[in-house]
Amino acid sequence: MNDLPKQKETTLSFEKIKEDILRPMQNHKGLELWIAFLITVISVCAWAYYVQLRDGLGVTGMRDYVSWGLYIANFVFFVAVSLVGMLISSILGLLRIEWITPISRIAEIIAVAFVAVAGLVIIMDMGRPDRVVNVLIHGRFQSPILWDITVVTTYLVISVLLLILPMIPDLAICKNELKKTSPVLKKLYNILSFGYINTPSQHKHLHKMIRTLMVIIVPVGLAIHTVTSWLFAATLRNGWDTTIFGPYFVAGAFVAGSAALVVAMYFFRVSYKLQDYITDLQFDKMGKLMVAVCLVYLYFNLNEFLVPGYKMKTGDDIHLKELFTGHWAIMFWSSQLLGNIIPVMLLVTKKFRKPLPLMIISLFILAGAWIKRYVIVIPTLLHPHLPIQNVPDNFVHYYPSAIEISVTVLSFALALLIITVLSKIFPIVPICETADNNGIDYKIDA
Repeated sequence: MNDLPKQKETTLSFEKIKEDILRPMQNHKGLELWIAFLITVISVCAWAYYVQLRDGLGVTGMRDYVSWGLYIANFVFFVAVSLVGMLISSILGLLRIEWITPISRIAEIIAVAFVAVAGLVIIMDMGRPDRVVNVLIHGRFQSPILWDITVVTTYLVISVLLLILPMIPDLAICKNELKKTSPVLKKLYNILSFGYINTPSQHKHLHKMIRTLMVIIVPVGLAIHTVTSWLFAATLRNGWDTTIFGPYFVAGAFVAGSAALVVAMYFFRVSYKLQDYITDLQFDKMGKLMVAVCLVYLYFNLNEFLVPGYKMKTGDDIHLKELFTGHWAIMFWSSQLLGNIIPVMLLVTKKFRKPLPLMIISLFILAGAWIKRYVIVIPTLLHPHLPIQNVPDNFVHYYPSAIEISVTVLSFALALLIITVLSKIFPIVPICETADNNGIDYKIDA
């Protein structure tokens, strides 16, 4: 039973659906200015990466002790957010849950953008990116880095396919309806629509391929974050030496990915005027979903800290005291409270599952998720196995340099640019699936 207040009902027709969803692709004031801003930010920050290439990793704050700094924290965060594609499009899609239809494409676009940038972040972290090919040519099977590159690439390819294939009927409509679009986009729509005219045979084969991809991407999506967790768990260090990191990372990824999706949903609902499609129902359901994934993540957090805290081996003792009451306490408790505990307490109440409150809560969850990845990476590396003696002061402390911060801004701006461009050239809400869900007949011209 739906306990939401009854919304103002709008009569949908196929013509109205097409008009509402295609309108922002043809005329969207301010979008060009936003794209110009992102390109400017990327261009300025690219200079910082050029300096890193020219002068080497010495321009960063990374030294012998903290050899995985801000970049690897960013990599884990980007991979985490990308997992929303698997959660929404595949897991909920295979369960045939209809309320995800208007937001499934947004989830896939986020997945493609963030996993693509995650791959680039690995290269940004390398002192000699020209040698990245050697990882593939001379990579050892025992190396988790090789596994990571393999699953990131596989997840990106499947995510792109899972974005394009369900869009084929919509692209056939774009080819016919967007008369004034550029010749390049017309050609793109013509190629990617593959001559689709919605015959029974085409419909059957297309949906069979989509469901196959939905099944395949589930283990790949689980693998990408499990393998990322193994980069840490396979290293014998206090704070990382645990068997729970795989499911712990996957649960955290569902939290971060869901929050990113809610923020994007709010933006597209308001900016693209899609209130008839991305309704209060989608926000309410996403709020309930976030409560569920936050509770699972909270359970893994308890396991992560309670067991070593009970045993209190010497190394764990130092590490946990630094997190709970020491130098990292503010960041640690901020990540736990903002990214987990407070959101659960708020989102069990219906009024906080409305679009604006849920979007604001999601922003705090995203901030908490990023801080959590930073806290996972840095404090552990600052507690090496051997005592730190007679080394330069900047080896004992780690602070990201201006170069690292600029390159980080570059990676976030690049992810936003990819999302912006994809949402400009492709329908952000599925046209034909929306018509199908509302029982509306339609025809696609050749």
